[in-house]
Amino acid sequence: MRFEGIRTRVLLAAVLPVTLVGILLSGIFVHTRTGDIEESHAKTTRSLARQAAKAAEYSFVSGNLENLTLLAAGAQKEPNIVSVSIVTPGGQLLAEAAKASFSKMPDLGFYSESRVLDPLTGLEILVQPVLASQVDSATLEGQVISRQAYIPRILGYVVLEISRSALELQVRNTWAIGFFTTVAGLIFGVVLAGLMGQGVITPIERVSDFVMRIAQGDLSGRLKISDNDPLKGLQVGLNQMAVRIEEGRDQLEMRIALATQALREKKEEAESANRAKSHFLAAASHDLRQPIHALGMFVTRLGQLQHDPQSRQLVDYLGQSVDAIQNQLNGLLDISRLEAKAVAVNKEPFALAVLFEQLRPFVALQARGKKIDIRIRATDIWVLADPFLLGRVLQNLLSNAVRYTPTGGILLACRPMHGNHQARIEVWDTGIGIAPEHQTAIFSEFYQIDNQERDRTKGLGLGLNIVKRTADLMGCVVDLQSRLGHGTRFSIVVPMTAPVDQDAPPTQQDDFDPNDLAGLKVLVVEDDPLVAHALEALLESWGCKTTLVDSFRNSQAALISGQVPDLILSDYRLRGQQNGIDTVIELRSIIFQQTGGTVAACLMSGDTGPDLIIAARSAGLPLLHKPVRPAKLRSLMRHLVQTREEGR
Repeated sequence: MRFEGIRTRVLLAAVLPVTLVGILLSGIFVHTRTGDIEESHAKTTRSLARQAAKAAEYSFVSGNLENLTLLAAGAQKEPNIVSVSIVTPGGQLLAEAAKASFSKMPDLGFYSESRVLDPLTGLEILVQPVLASQVDSATLEGQVISRQAYIPRILGYVVLEISRSALELQVRNTWAIGFFTTVAGLIFGVVLAGLMGQGVITPIERVSDFVMRIAQGDLSGRLKISDNDPLKGLQVGLNQMAVRIEEGRDQLEMRIALATQALREKKEEAESANRAKSHFLAAASHDLRQPIHALGMFVTRLGQLQHDPQSRQLVDYLGQSVDAIQNQLNGLLDISRLEAKAVAVNKEPFALAVLFEQLRPFVALQARGKKIDIRIRATDIWVLADPFLLGRVLQNLLSNAVRYTPTGGILLACRPMHGNHQARIEVWDTGIGIAPEHQTAIFSEFYQIDNQERDRTKGLGLGLNIVKRTADLMGCVVDLQSRLGHGTRFSIVVPMTAPVDQDAPPTQQDDFDPNDLAGLKVLVVEDDPLVAHALEALLESWGCKTTLVDSFRNSQAALISGQVPDLILSDYRLRGQQNGIDTVIELRSIIFQQTGGTVAACLMSGDTGPDLIIAARSAGLPLLHKPVRPAKLRSLMRHLVQTREEGR
């Protein structure tokens, strides 16, 4: 414990011994007095029980039950006696005064008294035997019994129930006297110590308080100095020091105010520029995604038509260019989702071998055209993790390894660690390696070591940042070891688990029924004519019956005219103050009033901000960010329709 101030220390030095002595003396007094009270109580009740047993001897011998009853009544009138029972050696009740409260007779058969405490009633039970008096000689059947051979005979027992309330009251009073005596001594010691230390402490305490005020920034006060003060010189020096500090503080505050004002102006300028930049980027991103979204659908529709070989090659190149743009935009979208905490973690036990086999064609496709030896080591380890998120992490690590490994090999493996409680999944490569000064920064956004020309084939510098964010989301640790010019090893540690029996996961078929969406009535709410026509052409190529509207009012008119859709595809930004979430909710309400049923819906938007991601998830609407790949759109439409049909 830290004691502040000289006064407190002086008081403690004087009071602490007094307190300890007082507590010690009070403890001795209370202990001695409590023992005396207990002993007096025991003697009194023992004497009463013995007198009653002695008086009952004659009545037992003569069989005078009336006298026993009178004896019990007389003993019961004594203080603290609750009940008196006189019983035979076998426990048969002969006489009693007041009803005994114990439910079971105490143990009998003892030649001496016994004392027990009833835990239910809190009463003390005293059992005193009634013994036959010893005679000098007696003639029984012509034989003489000597004094040494005589064994007293138990005639019966006197059982007393004794209240301890008076005893406990005396004990409490004793404790109270000891407590108040100690408190009185402590108060006396405090007062005496205060009076004695006043003359010594006051001057030092005044100086100490003044120094404390200076430390807290109060420089306006001054010490009042008297001629007979023993600390006069010290107080004069402190006053002069306070004056100089106050003058220096005023000058410093003036300088700080001027600098702060200048910094505030610079900060406001920077924040204004940052807001303008963010607004511009958000608007540019949305406006850029719209035509790219339409372009992707037009290219897909164009690829469905018949072409000569030269035109087919141009269409393929055009599709690859669109895919490259979409991949870069999707990398930015992954960052937005992780920042918005819109990615849910669903941990489950699964075999790594299954995930490794799913990654095999992926890494082979990534390494196509490169002379790289790719090895995926077989494993029987099971882990507890999110298979989708862990797969995304390994995909990014493998893509990174392929990108920076001109020749050599890549290894994907797993090994147990920490007593088979954790598994370390490793991605090795023999690529160019990473210098030590870059090994921390590469997990930052848009950080690339050697891509000043911004070659799109080297990515955007988001892959490792997504790896780090996703691993943190799962509660895992990503480690990096690398030597420049020799290669790199990335590893991620995940919890291991015991294998469980699972049904074989359904295999995904790349082929699907080309007529699976034929006849599906789709209401498209899109205010961008280019995107609307591109989406209409794509949907009609799949056999859908499409209705195009550009606002909630027109979609409402379509419903009133009887065009109830099977699926609603709505953009988020609509004309005026309308948005896709409110539009879908209102359209579903109208459809429910008309048909009593519900309708599947999907939201599409070029906005990638976290607010929209959270709002769409709260509304229970799947959100597709533009540009949307046609294959992904078709897969989602098929899933929404199947889910709706299964729920009917």
